[in-house]
Amino acid sequence: MKFFNPEENITKYRGALPHWRQNGVTYFVTFRQADSLPIGKLEALQEEKRIWRQTNHDPLSDAQKREYAVRFSGRVHDWLDAGYGKCALAATEIREMMENTLRYFTGERYELGEFVVMPNHVHVLVTPINDFQLEKILRSWKSFSAKRINEICGSSGQVWHRESFDHIVRNAEQLQRIEQYIRDNPKKAGLR
Repeated sequence: MKFFNPEENITKYRGALPHWRQNGVTYFVTFRQADSLPIGKLEALQEEKRIWRQTNHDPLSDAQKREYAVRFSGRVHDWLDAGYGKCALAATEIREMMENTLRYFTGERYELGEFVVMPNHVHVLVTPINDFQLEKILRSWKSFSAKRINEICGSSGQVWHRESFDHIVRNAEQLQRIEQYIRDNPKKAGLR
């Protein structure tokens, strides 16, 4: 497993979230269903972020980075665990289909680490291989599973939120913390 290397090339781009890319590294990814977070909560969070950024300028200190993670990212994860939305992934047939989708190209396009399929989101550790890009892997997972979820539910329309959260794993210690987070997520959300 390869971790973030500050000495190697990093590609940075921004959508609604910042994304860093580096060849051959392991990513912690969370992607969620389109209806998984209440619009009102997200709008209030965006306003709070805007105000926070007015008094916390780049470059951020380590303490500011920790505060940002707890204050903003942590709350989003808590809201996901609260089970907002239709929670289609809670249905056994859909959860199993999603697990099989994640495993399908293991060893060919990516190496798959720990993962969990929650009622309205997915957490996964993934390492792209053979020049496959994370965006293409995510697009493949989301496209195939969205079509199947709509077929199974007899519905149509958007299943997944357009953007995913992704983070390059920094080192072995962080990997262990993320693996434990993934394993503990169902219990934390009151599912076990």
